Amino acid sequence: MDFAENALAGTGKSSQSGRLELIDVRRVFGNYNALDGINLAVEPGEFIALLGPSGCGKSTALNCIAGLLELTGGEIRLAGKRIDELQPEARGFGMVFQNYALFPHLSVRKNVGFGLSMQGVPGAESAKRISDALALVRLQGQEGKLPGQLSGGQQQRVAIARAIVIHPPLVLMDEPLSNLDAKLRLEMRAEIRGIHDQIGSTTIYVTHDQDEALSLADRIVVMREGRIRQIGTPQDLYDRPNHPDVADFMGFRTRIPGKLVSVSGNRASVDAGGVRLEAVAPGHVSVGDRVLVSIRPEDLVAVDEGEGLKATVNSIEYRGRAFFGLATGPDGSELFFRADRTYPRGASIVLRPLAERTLLFKEKA
Repeated sequence: MDFAENALAGTGKSSQSGRLELIDVRRVFGNYNALDGINLAVEPGEFIALLGPSGCGKSTALNCIAGLLELTGGEIRLAGKRIDELQPEARGFGMVFQNYALFPHLSVRKNVGFGLSMQGVPGAESAKRISDALALVRLQGQEGKLPGQLSGGQQQRVAIARAIVIHPPLVLMDEPLSNLDAKLRLEMRAEIRGIHDQIGSTTIYVTHDQDEALSLADRIVVMREGRIRQIGTPQDLYDRPNHPDVADFMGFRTRIPGKLVSVSGNRASVDAGGVRLEAVAPGHVSVGDRVLVSIRPEDLVAVDEGEGLKATVNSIEYRGRAFFGLATGPDGSELFFRADRTYPRGASIVLRPLAERTLLFKEKA
């Protein structure tokens, strides 16, 4: 049964797949806690994105799952069985690296079939599985070429085919699109999600790109400083981040200190930047608390006059349908805004936030 037939039969979930559990997983490098007690459960067939800035622990977590790094503490289980003590090859996972990691002296067909040869898969079955995998990534006719004769996008397709040809219960991808240009990244996003849906394996995908995570994942795991900040669907995290770090990673770039003045229903009033702003009422702060007002650039709109945040333009650039800029408030806050026209550097403007898209977080004591 080929990959496409497997996707159409039954539920489309891989028969080898099972629930993946990371239980209090720790990884220490000297005095540095790269992973500080990670707990995560991934259901069979899920597409999970590990999202966060460089150094947050996402690649370390992936390498621990793969078996490329030993755990300092905790355990990893698949379908109830402990796997963290197994060697990488015994886990049977497919892995796609940032730099493709193809053998330059081997043809596309031999690169894709390398894992099958290591498993001792018979020749006829191996040939069929290689052909099925290459068809799935749309590389028919490229079988005899060397990696150096392929484009970056084609090389990445070879790497994906090599990862899935072994019929893995888990596919691990470590920033696989970061070396591609913008157009190819968009194309490969759709390809990767489509392949995932067809083969039914669980996918763990590491990225620092929020757009990739939002467009690909069933659930996103936002990490910071070796810990999980929030887990949720793309819409949950985009609309309702529960921590300033998560909000920042979800595009809430403007962060203004203020004081919560009142709450009425689902609206809150805040004294921030010398003006009164309306925002979504939080459930974890009280009137009088110091808060951070968080706003996305597209939701902080420049106007020539009226009520709002007084600011001075630092820079502005055109991005197709609108202008986006950076301004400074009277208190020194950096304000990222949207405008319908350009403004000269040093111009005085008023920035008006959209109340229904303005979030509040309690400031740390």
